[in-house]
Amino acid sequence: MSFKYLFTEAKLGSLTLPHRIVMAPMTRSRSAQPGDIPQAMNVEYYQQRSSAALIITEASQISPQGKGYTGTPGIYSREQIQGWKAVCDAIHAQGSRVFIQLWHVGRISHSSLQPDGALPVAPSAIAATGQVFTDQGLLDFETPRALELEEIPGIIEQYRQAAINAKEAGFDGVEIHAANGYLLDQFLRDGSNKRTDSYGGSMQNRARLILEVTQAVTSIWGGDRVGIRISPTGTFNDMSDSEPQALYRYLVDALNPFKLAYLHVVEHFWGESDTSFDFIALREAFNGAYMANGAYTAESAEASLANMHCDFISFGVPFIANPDLPRRFKCAHKLNVADQSTFYGGDEHGYTDYPSMEDEQ
Repeated sequence: MSFKYLFTEAKLGSLTLPHRIVMAPMTRSRSAQPGDIPQAMNVEYYQQRSSAALIITEASQISPQGKGYTGTPGIYSREQIQGWKAVCDAIHAQGSRVFIQLWHVGRISHSSLQPDGALPVAPSAIAATGQVFTDQGLLDFETPRALELEEIPGIIEQYRQAAINAKEAGFDGVEIHAANGYLLDQFLRDGSNKRTDSYGGSMQNRARLILEVTQAVTSIWGGDRVGIRISPTGTFNDMSDSEPQALYRYLVDALNPFKLAYLHVVEHFWGESDTSFDFIALREAFNGAYMANGAYTAESAEASLANMHCDFISFGVPFIANPDLPRRFKCAHKLNVADQSTFYGGDEHGYTDYPSMEDEQ
C-alpha cells in the first residue's frame, strides 16, 4: 500500500522527526551484571533499530529500590550513565533520537531484588496476583510495604536525579513510566491505592505523585523533551480502577500545563482490549502529540493517522524481530516473527541476530 501519513515528518515537542514510527520501550533483561549496566550487546541492539524516528529505551530503574526484574538496566550509578552514553552515541551516529523511560516498579518486585532484602514498596500494602522474574526464577509477589508519607519526597527526588543522569548520558529526552501497573500507576488507580492521606482517596490525590514527578522531571528537561506513558484500560500486574475515563481525563487536563512533548497511550496490551474506553477523548484533551501503542500494523497505523486519531505510533514486538521495521513497512516486505522464548534474558540469540532485509538476500 502507499502511505500518505506514516512516512511524513512531524513535530514531537521541540524535535522534528522524519516519520511517525517509534520504537516502544520493551524490557529485555540483558544488562551487564552485577550493577545493571548497559553493555556492548545493548549498544548493538539499539543501533540496529535506529531507523525508528524515535527510540524509547526499555524501562530503567531510577534507584536500587525501583528494580523489579533481574537483568534490567538502571540510570542511577556512574557506570550505568556511561553504559547508556555508549547507547546514545550509537543511535545518534545513525541520525536517530532516543528517550529513556524512567521506572520505579513499586510492588512489582521481590525482596530478593531489593537492597538488604527489604520488602518492595507501594502506595498500599496490597500484593499483586502473579509472579515476578528474579535471579531464582519466577517467584510469587510478596505483600509490599506501604510508603510512609515522609518517604514520598525521596521518591520524587530519585526521578529528578534520574532525569539529570539521563541528560549527562546524552539522551534527547525522557519518558515517565506511569503505565502497566508500576509505582506511579499503582498510586493513580483505586484498585491498588487505598491510602487515606493526601496521596489517596480522590482522583486529585491519587494523581498527585504523577504530577509531582512530572514537575521534578520537567524542571530538568523542560516539558518539550518529556513524554509520559499511561495505560488506562490495562489490567497487567493486577491493575484496575472504578472510573478510568474520568480519572484519565482528569490526569490529562492536569498534565497539560507542563506542555509535555507527548502522551504515550497503551491502548491494547498483549491482546487486552476495552472498547468502552474513549481514547479519542484523551487525544482531543491533550495539548501535545498523542502516541498510540498496542497491536498496530502498518495499515492500521496509517488509518489511525489518516483519521487524526494519533500523531505517532509506537511498535514493540515487531521491532524485536525486525531491526529495519520502517523500511519493511515502506517496501511491504514480509516481517520476521519474534521468538517469545528469547524475549527476556539470555545472550545475543533472539536479541541482535534477527536479519535485516539485506541479510535475507
